[in-house]
Amino acid sequence: MKCYRIVLAILLALVLPGHSAFAQNKTILVFAAASLKDTLDEVNAAFTQAAGIKVTASYAASSQLIKQIEQGAPADVFISADLDWMDYGAQRQLVKSATRINILGNRLVLIALSGAKVERVTIGPDFSLAARAGEGRIVTGDVRAVPVGRYAKAALEKLGLWASVQHKIAMVENVRAALALVARGEAPLGIVYETDAKAEPKVKVFGVFPADSHPPIVYPAALTTEAKSGSADYLAFLQSAAAKRIFEGHGFIFLAKTS
Repeated sequence: MKCYRIVLAILLALVLPGHSAFAQNKTILVFAAASLKDTLDEVNAAFTQAAGIKVTASYAASSQLIKQIEQGAPADVFISADLDWMDYGAQRQLVKSATRINILGNRLVLIALSGAKVERVTIGPDFSLAARAGEGRIVTGDVRAVPVGRYAKAALEKLGLWASVQHKIAMVENVRAALALVARGEAPLGIVYETDAKAEPKVKVFGVFPADSHPPIVYPAALTTEAKSGSADYLAFLQSAAAKRIFEGHGFIFLAKTS
């Protein structure tokens, strides 16, 4: 472990020139999609240990975060769970478009409580999702704004299932809230990202939505227009081989070209 830290520090010195000067009493504030919570905490810890720069992260739905930035929240970096909310930030000059990079990908899955008596299924046009939910609800993010909910609605519409399950959809503020409801047994089914399911041992995946049933799940990252000097070092680290190992270890698809 000590050897790994030394190597990481050397890599940072090479790919993040000048990071030592910035590290003096500096903190970066990152606004990131809720689905990144556990993984990004680990990435942030690695960056702080190697660069000496503290990272404070705020996690919520991408829609909520960019609206907070629009209202003046002092974030330095924004990481969205979809392209639309990053586009929203770019159109309103809340982020620096020139720094924008697609970092990660993910998969959309159907989950149930780990002890539930359900077998793995193939999700397609003939899948009876409403019947699977029984008298309960299918929980996901708000389909009007929260990325996971919008991906879910797009998939259900593409598969011709939306009309039959719309009345059973329970919308919550972000993907981790949906995950928690299934983990507590308060909802029999949930539509979340594969990485969320992997992070919660109390749930299990019993179906994966076809990749072509919804827009690609992409996590773009960018500096905000008010980002502090030196925040680019953090953005560069997100594209590093060290970060790639952590992201992939948690099940994310790494899209960035490593620096």
